Amino acid sequence: MVFSSVNFLYYFLPLLLIVYFAVPSRAKNLVLFVFSIAFYFYGEPLYTVLLIGASLSGYVHGRLIDYYRGTPRAKGFLISSIVVGIGLLGFFKYANFFIENINVIFDSQLGLLRVILPIGISFYTFQVLSYTIDVYRGEVAVHRNALDFMTYVALFPQLIAGPIVRYETIEHQLKGRTHSFSDLYYGIRRFAVGLGKKVLIANTLAEVVVHFNHADQASILFYWLAAIAFMLQIYYDFSGYSDMAIGLGRMFGFRFPENFNYPYVAKSVTEFWRRWHISLGMWFRRYVYIPLGGNRVNVLKLLRNILIVWFLTGFWHGAAWNFIVWGVLYGVLLLFEKLVLKENISRIPVPLRHGYVLFVVLIGFVLFNAGSLSEGLENIQGMFGLLGVPLATGESIYYLRSYGVVILLACIGSTPLIANTVKGLRNHAFMIRLSDYLEPAAYVFLIVMVTANLVDGSFNPFIYFRF
Repeated sequence: MVFSSVNFLYYFLPLLLIVYFAVPSRAKNLVLFVFSIAFYFYGEPLYTVLLIGASLSGYVHGRLIDYYRGTPRAKGFLISSIVVGIGLLGFFKYANFFIENINVIFDSQLGLLRVILPIGISFYTFQVLSYTIDVYRGEVAVHRNALDFMTYVALFPQLIAGPIVRYETIEHQLKGRTHSFSDLYYGIRRFAVGLGKKVLIANTLAEVVVHFNHADQASILFYWLAAIAFMLQIYYDFSGYSDMAIGLGRMFGFRFPENFNYPYVAKSVTEFWRRWHISLGMWFRRYVYIPLGGNRVNVLKLLRNILIVWFLTGFWHGAAWNFIVWGVLYGVLLLFEKLVLKENISRIPVPLRHGYVLFVVLIGFVLFNAGSLSEGLENIQGMFGLLGVPLATGESIYYLRSYGVVILLACIGSTPLIANTVKGLRNHAFMIRLSDYLEPAAYVFLIVMVTANLVDGSFNPFIYFRF
């Protein structure tokens, strides 16, 4: 089940809201847990057992670490929790990748495993690990209520595509949280915005990529059109999902961390990654980069630390060489900014800095979206006319005309321009009064438009479900 579906919008969510607000406070986590398991079971009936098992593993390991605190056994149980979590993730996500590469290197004929990647395993594994590590470090108190902890892991808004919510963030909200009409209204608004970003913009941009993949003849124009469309699609798809997750969390009294902050206005690659998938960057910083020594080390160790983090970042996204190269590419760029450009980057004219960031991000996403490293490199060659394809074809010009306005609007919407304009208008007394009527009507209209789109079409993928 996905948020952008009729079943979720008009059956699952209304029923959950009715039941949730009808039961007393002590039963609210139980309701959320049951509905979250049902939500996951709808799409992954077999692997629901894996989700419950990962939750129980985190709970039991946390209790054991706390019980044996100060003894070697506590560290042993921490290592055990990491082995279990990474082991399950490695088996389901990376086993076939390693088998394929062993076959290539040793010319062997090992058979691939018949496993399917469980939805959300990369996200809930990292949440469980953050909990056991923080318990071991003494940074959070162990959670003694198994149901509440399992609710944290299985909580459906952020279960399958983030943001990665660390236990520390909602520790007190699990035990007791407040509810209000203002929070409910904010949650509905935030959810509606994310839903619109996903269905009306991301899904439309995805059609450009599909048309490119099925084009009769490639052209330089079409390579660039598809690359730009995907770059915008993945932003609206993933940030839209994060908006919906944050909105849903607020409806039920949770305050999830922000995951995006207009990354395409960044003036350096370093800044871009402070604005894109913020929760993942913070996770790697807290549990990998800083334990390795962070930036308080010599140059060689700094090189090691950054390359390790970005190798793992790429590998986390997918078990393929194009993801690894994508991650390492960013590691190299970050090192370049940190060790070569340093403070000189601020002296470069702002438009050039924006252009540099957008260019490298665009090239990176061409690699990211490819089915393999060779396909990604071929697409990059096609963008620069190295494949002998024409500059443009009638087909590519047709799709440019068909989707040009959507791409332009998506570009504008990826900046703070619209939000700042609305904020400025609200400073006027007349607009404040007018917005009291127009704003609810606008959100209702948005949901109606989304519903019409969902009923009429069936193309509704979520990019980050792959990871």
